[in-house]
Amino acid sequence: MADEKSPPAQALFGSEAYSPAEIQDKVEQLGVKKAHMPFLPELVLSIVAGGSIGIGGMFFCIVLGDPQLGYAAQRIAGGVVFALGLALVMIAGAELFTGNCLIVMAWASRQISTADVLKNWSIVWVGNLIGALGLVFLLWMCHFTDLNNGNVGIGMLKLAIGKLSPDFVTIFFKGIMCNILVCLGVWLAYAGRSVADKMAGMILPVAAFVAAGFEHCIANMMFLPMAWLMVETGHVPAGLDVSVINFASIVHNLIPATLGNIVGGAGFVGAIYWLIYRKGLGGITPLAKPPGQSQVAE
Repeated sequence: MADEKSPPAQALFGSEAYSPAEIQDKVEQLGVKKAHMPFLPELVLSIVAGGSIGIGGMFFCIVLGDPQLGYAAQRIAGGVVFALGLALVMIAGAELFTGNCLIVMAWASRQISTADVLKNWSIVWVGNLIGALGLVFLLWMCHFTDLNNGNVGIGMLKLAIGKLSPDFVTIFFKGIMCNILVCLGVWLAYAGRSVADKMAGMILPVAAFVAAGFEHCIANMMFLPMAWLMVETGHVPAGLDVSVINFASIVHNLIPATLGNIVGGAGFVGAIYWLIYRKGLGGITPLAKPPGQSQVAE
């Protein structure tokens, strides 16, 4: 999600941040570019994003593997370090499914079609999955779960059990809450002008969703297969019931988490900010009138 050209910044309460109206304009224009990106770079950037979020999850699991930390301290500290994943996406540049839920702003302005949205989401979701699974392989080969006398692996197993045990509806609503916070983190990152600004904007929303135990479908593409590998290879401590960790349960998690992430990001963040700043206040950049209401000339 590398930055593109944006309109001149207007002071926001005396700060150097981009104003909310400018962010809306930037996200809308980026949505058009993302929807019409050539297949190969879109797929590769998606693979990079899946691995990047997985790296954030890896960092989180190191904190999770310290049994001496209290619950709140462990979750908050883990959430802060997990923000590395979104930072790699937003600053280094990659295509993340949960963040790309914001392209509905371009769709709502009739700059891209429904088919464009679904195509982008499908390619990016699959690419994110490939990247996450690639990182699982690398972490497995370097015996990541053995860290801290195996406590990191135990932490991952317990995390997976907690993610796979709830029913479909619960996971769905956890997915909604997750991507409200993730997309707010993306929104705040777009307000910043420097790397430090972007990092400061995204850390707390990301830390909040992690600490609260909400469901991020792309992060789960790393957490859950890693736990499944541990079960399949017998790396499970005695007395820990891991019967819920199986392929069917992983699918049971990823489907509602994905749907919830779409509703949270597209509906509760993208649509609402579009309604305020484009529909209600008219936006900054005049809208093009593409033939067939599908594409804007670049």
